[in-house]
Amino acid sequence: MAKGNINVQTENIFPIIKKFLYSDHEIFLRELVSNAVDATQKRLTLAKLGEIPTVEGNTAIEVIRDQEAKTLTIRDRGIGMSEEEVNKYINQIAFSGATEFLDKYQGEEAKTAIIGHFGLGFYSAFMVAKQVDIVTWSQRDGETAIKWSCDGSPEYSIDPVEKEERGTDIILHIADDSEEFLEDARIQGILTKYCKFMPVEIIHGTKTEWIDDPNGEKDDDGKVKKIENEIPRVINSTTPLWSRTPADLKDEDYSEFYKELYPMNFEDPLFHIHLNVDFPFNLTGILYFPQLKKEMELRRDKIHLYSNQVFITDNVENIVPDFLTLLHGVIDSPDIPLNVSRSYLQEDANVKKISGHISKKVSDKLNSMFKKDRNSFAEQWDDLRIFIEYGMLTDEKFLDRAKKFMLFKDTTGECTTYEELIDAVGSTQKDKNGKIILPYTADAKNQHAFIAPALERGYKVLVMEGPLAAHMVQKLEEAYPDVQFKRVDSDVIDKLIETDEATTSALDEKQEAQIKPIIEGAFPSDSFKVNFVAMAPTAAPLTITRSEFMRRMKEQQAVGGGGFQMFGSLPDSFDVAVNSNHALIQKILGEKDEKKQKSMAKKAGDLARLSQGLLEGEELTTFIQEGYAELS
Repeated sequence: MAKGNINVQTENIFPIIKKFLYSDHEIFLRELVSNAVDATQKRLTLAKLGEIPTVEGNTAIEVIRDQEAKTLTIRDRGIGMSEEEVNKYINQIAFSGATEFLDKYQGEEAKTAIIGHFGLGFYSAFMVAKQVDIVTWSQRDGETAIKWSCDGSPEYSIDPVEKEERGTDIILHIADDSEEFLEDARIQGILTKYCKFMPVEIIHGTKTEWIDDPNGEKDDDGKVKKIENEIPRVINSTTPLWSRTPADLKDEDYSEFYKELYPMNFEDPLFHIHLNVDFPFNLTGILYFPQLKKEMELRRDKIHLYSNQVFITDNVENIVPDFLTLLHGVIDSPDIPLNVSRSYLQEDANVKKISGHISKKVSDKLNSMFKKDRNSFAEQWDDLRIFIEYGMLTDEKFLDRAKKFMLFKDTTGECTTYEELIDAVGSTQKDKNGKIILPYTADAKNQHAFIAPALERGYKVLVMEGPLAAHMVQKLEEAYPDVQFKRVDSDVIDKLIETDEATTSALDEKQEAQIKPIIEGAFPSDSFKVNFVAMAPTAAPLTITRSEFMRRMKEQQAVGGGGFQMFGSLPDSFDVAVNSNHALIQKILGEKDEKKQKSMAKKAGDLARLSQGLLEGEELTTFIQEGYAELS
């Protein structure tokens, strides 16, 4: 028997590993199975190079539970280790065998075969085990099997043993406080989560079916007895869709894979992007565009991050650009470290490069779709818009690229590019300062009263719906300084696009001063600011609007951003435009009966508020009751 001390800098390394190395103890199984995959891939690579005998027979990795013995075994038929290698790779913490292998064998085949880049993965076993045994037999000629044992202290032992097959068994003697990892469902769940697409077949324990006794033994009724038959369960698909060549796949393959990833998603995605990059880094994956409609669901768990088919995380916040979290799918790169720290992942240079490249590939795909079939792209615009807008708001590089395929949809359903839009409206929608005004609606149905007169004047009214509208119009004004966006209900039609032409008012200043307090009294608070506008006699007598600036700031505050949170919640503020040329206003002014005059003004004010959804509660009930009374 050989004994020794593990070469560590501190005798407290194992408590540190158990408490701080990994955020979740279940990760130990991913690390150990990943090491087993590495060992198997090394064996296959070295056999091709002629350094060890040709690989024959089963190379599957087994995960075996023994609840009676309270052990969990990870068995591989990989390269195995000699005693010298155990001393080198196990007894010197943080010396990575995978790293040395990569240094020696520089080919891409070897590089993509190795999962682990860190020498600490094996020691994650001590998070759940009170003792760990390694029983290993190297595939190289002339080697014998050995057993390494350690109880979690720096002391270990190495003994010669008999072993039926070459390869390695990692045997975990599960600690009393970790017996959950002896349960079938718990282990099955971890393997499914982390190892579902590993490149070597993984078998977990057994499942049971009842079959007729092959010896023909019968029970008292003369029937053949049933006995248990154990069938190994294969955990993984060794060649997941993203690892295959896109030219060999059909749309149905991508659709089926989407259902496999998200069995509870009942809507098919709009389309997909198959990432397949080998320079300047290795990157594969499939990203799906879900049907977003007008909603913005920021789910951080819909993109699964892998490294060489080993699951890392589904929390990709700050790892991929924020707007990409609206997508679903898989990203896989051997250049992403299988690391213990999410903060390390977020700061990793390769992760940042990959993040930027994915953003570019997504914009390239959208631009290609736009160029290839613009009509189809326009038909999908309502689904794409939220994603594209969010990307433009949060990623400056994406903003620049998106200008090529960003569409502006108007109330007639027509979709135009920015250049096409400016060409169409430039002559009719310039204000007196030479700026092009782009009216828009956030709710075409409920803002019809404002849209109709704008269309009558030949204006295009854009549809800018959804939670990002206020942020988006401001971003577009920054990108295109020659235009200004105004929501169609932010002012009366005569002032929406201000020109040098002026309409004569039927009221002089004295008359306006006389009727103003009467109109003001028709509204419930000083949040309604009354002003007079000379409009066409056919326009509404009273029109309630909210200034573009205040409404936009309030909407930005509701979604987040705009820099106004520091001031607290912005109060509601409305403008009441009194049409000084309307007959009703003149009638109210000329009414001698003060009570009747106030009643007329109140009724006009209530109608104006009703039209904007601002008449509520008891006031609305009273208004309706009075209306019915007048009809009786």
